[in-house]
Amino acid sequence: MMVAYSFHRIFAPQVAALTKRQTIRANRRRHARPGEPVQLYTAMRTRHCLKLVDRDPLCTDALPIVIEVTTLIDEFIASIEIDGRSLHRDEIEPFAAADGFAPIDFGWWQPPALVGQRLQAATARSNMGVFWLKTHGVGRFTGVLIKWDPAP
Repeated sequence: MMVAYSFHRIFAPQVAALTKRQTIRANRRRHARPGEPVQLYTAMRTRHCLKLVDRDPLCTDALPIVIEVTTLIDEFIASIEIDGRSLHRDEIEPFAAADGFAPIDFGWWQPPALVGQRLQAATARSNMGVFWLKTHGVGRFTGVLIKWDPAP
């Protein structure tokens, strides 16, 4: 079975370049399983739909993930737990970078709910925090971390 994932346009270049090789998704009926190919798109189900990787990568992991988001700390990401193991505070920054939030200027993406905040913070964790606060709000997110490798 083939599973497809659509990415926000800020992540499309990283997915296409295979520098972003993971995604965090809410629980649903069916996610990719290790060994299965995944199709990676941006703007799926629109006339601007674009397949980002020609040769479908292979899923390597599908792990449960829990992310705690709070406004009580500047980075907004209070904790991340993957497959039952909490990431140490020093592991959150490289995880956020691997998920596409490296400290670069995403420029045009101004979260309307966070006037004055932009995805151009000094850390990947801060960028991830702004994005997660905007898209998921405060609280506990439970979902799946899907990872892939390029097709052989």
